[in-house]
Amino acid sequence: MPFALRDLEHPIVQAPMGGGASTPALAAAVSEAGGLGFLAAGYRAADAVEEKLELVADLRVPVVSFTFGCPAGAVERLHAAGVSVWATVTSPDEARTAEAAGVDALVVQGVEAGGHRATFDDTAPVDLGLLAALQLGGAASRLPLVATGGLATGRSVAAVLVAGAAAAQLGTAFMRAPEAGTAPAHREAIVEEGETGLTRAFTGRTARGIVNRFQREHTDGAPRGYPDVHHVTAPLRAAARARGDAGGFHLWAGQAHALAEPVPAGELVRRLAAEARAAIAAAGG
Repeated sequence: MPFALRDLEHPIVQAPMGGGASTPALAAAVSEAGGLGFLAAGYRAADAVEEKLELVADLRVPVVSFTFGCPAGAVERLHAAGVSVWATVTSPDEARTAEAAGVDALVVQGVEAGGHRATFDDTAPVDLGLLAALQLGGAASRLPLVATGGLATGRSVAAVLVAGAAAAQLGTAFMRAPEAGTAPAHREAIVEEGETGLTRAFTGRTARGIVNRFQREHTDGAPRGYPDVHHVTAPLRAAARARGDAGGFHLWAGQAHALAEPVPAGELVRRLAAEARAAIAAAGG
């Protein structure tokens, strides 16, 4: 049977975080605890899109989540292999486009989210907050919704479930887990109550990170050009990361990053689910 969100023990999804934080151990720990863990594959070995799709179809991966658009041909191909397909959207128009392409669920991303904005067209920014995007997405589509962007506590999970989401997707909240591949300097930056901002400076595509030296110096006038800019800056960022220079590489993080805790991923899933249930019960009272 194809994967369905109702099959989850806990309505908690770990976001597919590209750039190092995402690891097999993290995805496994979240899934074993009753949530759904994703392994980011945007920068991984099979360089050609066709090769990646062929590998996913051959492995019959239960769920594939797309970002930066939704190729209709890929949806049909993956469905034929029994794979459920999600698409990340930031606006009602994108929700309608993804539904027309035949996806099984929509990941609704608010502007609070860390990392890359999922907007289909990066030349036309969408700045909807999560609750607004979730309500508008629900009005535009009848598909199950997964809410993401700035979620870090059980209460925030409860809020999006009450607002119509079938599950909550969290990224930054898992970045301090021991199973995550987050660089030490990045982990330290997440703890601080630093300001986040949107920038194209690191990759050529709009993304939210904790404001640091590189972001301040290069955001103004940063070109569009993903993934070319990503490849140009990658060696500089890798060198800064290796020497622990938090000012010289991307510090992707959502607006609630300071609430992330250094706890095992499975423990975090169970805690978030329990706190969300308690919050919903309290609100009902």
